[in-house]
Amino acid sequence: MSDNNTTHRQVYQREELHKKLWEMANSLRNNMEGSEFKNYVLGLLFYRFLSEHEELQIKELLKDDGISFAEAFKNEDYVQPIIDWMIETNGYFIEPKYLFTSCINLIEQEKFDVDYLNKAINSITASTLGKKSEKLFENLFDDMDLTSSKLGRDVKSRSILIAKVMKSIDTIDFELENTEIDVLGDAYEYLIGMYAATAGKKAGEFYTPQSVSKLLSLLATDGLKQTKAVCDCACGSGSLLLQVGRCVKVGHYFGNECNPTTYNLARMNMILHNIHYEQFDIRHTDTIADGGENSSSWEEKYQVQVANPPYSQKWSASDKYMKDDRFSPYGKLAPKSYEDMAFLEHMIFHMTDDDARIAVLLPHGVLFRGGAEEAIRTYIVKNLNYLDAVIGLAPNCFYGTSIPVSLLVLKNDRGQNKDNILFIDASKEYEPGKNQNSITEENVQKILNAYKNRKDIEKFCHVASMKEIEENGYNLNITRYVDTFDEEPELDLAEIDKELKEATAERDALMKEYEKFAKELGI
Repeated sequence: MSDNNTTHRQVYQREELHKKLWEMANSLRNNMEGSEFKNYVLGLLFYRFLSEHEELQIKELLKDDGISFAEAFKNEDYVQPIIDWMIETNGYFIEPKYLFTSCINLIEQEKFDVDYLNKAINSITASTLGKKSEKLFENLFDDMDLTSSKLGRDVKSRSILIAKVMKSIDTIDFELENTEIDVLGDAYEYLIGMYAATAGKKAGEFYTPQSVSKLLSLLATDGLKQTKAVCDCACGSGSLLLQVGRCVKVGHYFGNECNPTTYNLARMNMILHNIHYEQFDIRHTDTIADGGENSSSWEEKYQVQVANPPYSQKWSASDKYMKDDRFSPYGKLAPKSYEDMAFLEHMIFHMTDDDARIAVLLPHGVLFRGGAEEAIRTYIVKNLNYLDAVIGLAPNCFYGTSIPVSLLVLKNDRGQNKDNILFIDASKEYEPGKNQNSITEENVQKILNAYKNRKDIEKFCHVASMKEIEENGYNLNITRYVDTFDEEPELDLAEIDKELKEATAERDALMKEYEKFAKELGI
């Protein structure tokens, strides 16, 4: 498929998805807040994917046998081999009677009830018990509480409501496994926007817009064709990890997420994008608090790391962290009011020894704030010499925050660039939107080209020597290195005086004429 056709298909699929999401929102508008509603939509979208994916695979498996999945499941010779094959291939199994299409048939026959759907959902988890995929599917649908009174006072009313949503999902006219868009991520982004007031003040920490994810991933993988492992220590919905997988061949995906809802969403997203269950490891954990020496990930190192952690979040800054190898080399801990540097230190600790990269989004404050952050920043630049580029992005590009964000690129093998740092002011690289600005493909390519070419461009980017950095006291504020000031044109005072005198004379003449007419009219 050509790039142009792919783009048109993406636009069409996204519009179709948004239209259906709006219809579903109206179905539940009077029952619950949008922040709760999205859990049901995402859960049911995922349920449809699992069902549809299984049906297509088993259809291919049985094509030479000339029988359907339903027919094969009535034959004892087929049942166990099919189940074993599905569990080994995808990690789960759904009986024909519990498929999404079976529930839709029951809805059309007016025989559907929400308790039956609950059994269908529970059967997915049950099929994984005792298998290698058990941990992956554990509590995966917990946010979709089908017994909640918010759906209705009784089974009948809840069934009617959920049936409406399922019928709407069923009418989305593209196959989820062939989609050109990030269905769950895009749905999450759209629902966050639709319900900005109730989705949570810091919703932006859970989902990184796709254009920003793409830029981050391209910068992190520049020059690579494959990587053994990629990690996102605050992975949210998993969109950044998936973007890295679109840029290079990835051996294994790792992610940490402390929010249970988005932890589930990340696991769903991996499965939806056909990442094998043995190829990813998403952990429900607090990266900083639980990531110490006794954690299961302590010894793990990653060549590529990407992250969009929560901005300026408070943390304990307990003295115990001074004995933690992630933070002790810096001599000081990130301040209690700002956990930002702690995330960066954690990522640096988990870099592989050779050609490791980090691309991370952080608030601009980390570039210039004093105290402990200044000490940490100086150590990273002077002692480690890992900071490769500092990029200032446009404001109001993320849900939950309107502040401009900085993108830092770090490498432990900077080669010929080890005596400088690239600064890019991309704060004007965006397309204005009604509620939120967006970074376009053209903006992404302009920033990426500047990073690759590493040459000064007036009012856009500057390659600063380490001497410049030192002279600025390791203050990395972009405006110190990229001059974007536009001088006002010089004023011709003589010409202005002449124009003022002419205007005054014209005014005086008009006043005399007015007084003349007024006198004649007796005013």
